[in-house]
Amino acid sequence: MAGFHRWGTDDRLDTVNDSDSGKMNRRSFAGIVLGGGLTAFIVAAAYPILKFLVPPKTAEAPLNNVIAGKVDAIKPNSGIIFKFGNRPGLLVRMPDGEFRAFSAVCTHLDCTVQYKPEDEIIWCACHNGHYDLNGDVISGPPPRPLERYSVFIRDGDVVVARKENS
Repeated sequence: MAGFHRWGTDDRLDTVNDSDSGKMNRRSFAGIVLGGGLTAFIVAAAYPILKFLVPPKTAEAPLNNVIAGKVDAIKPNSGIIFKFGNRPGLLVRMPDGEFRAFSAVCTHLDCTVQYKPEDEIIWCACHNGHYDLNGDVISGPPPRPLERYSVFIRDGDVVVARKENS
C-alpha cells in the first residue's frame, strides 16, 4: 500500500506513508512527558511521607548504671533478668549472698541466658551453652565469656553498673 489520504485540521489533504509509523508522533511524546512528570511528582511526594513514617535510627544514650532490684526481694541461690538499657542483664545472688551481674545476652547467637540454681551455672537454652558464675564458658558453642558488670548496694537497692574497662 503506497499510502492513504486523511483530512488534516486545516482541511488540507495530507498523505501518510507506512514508513512514518515507526517515528514518534506528538501524542506519544506528550504521553511520555506527562507520564515522567507524574512519576517524578509521586516520588517527590512519597519521599517525605516515608521519611516521616520511618523514624531514623538513633543511638541509645549510654547507660552507666541501673537499679536491678531490691536486696530483700532476691533470695540466695537465685537469678533475675533485668533491663540494662535496651539489653537484658542477669543478676545472680550466690548461695553465700554475694551478688554478681552479667550481660544476659549469650555470646553465641544473642539468646537470653538464665541462671540454673540446681546446677549453679548460667545456661543458654538456645544451643545448650554453659557459663560458670564468673561468666566464663564451661561448655557449648559460646565463643567468649559474658560481659560482667559491677554490683553495689545503695539504700536497699541492688545497683548494677558497667565496669570501667569495658
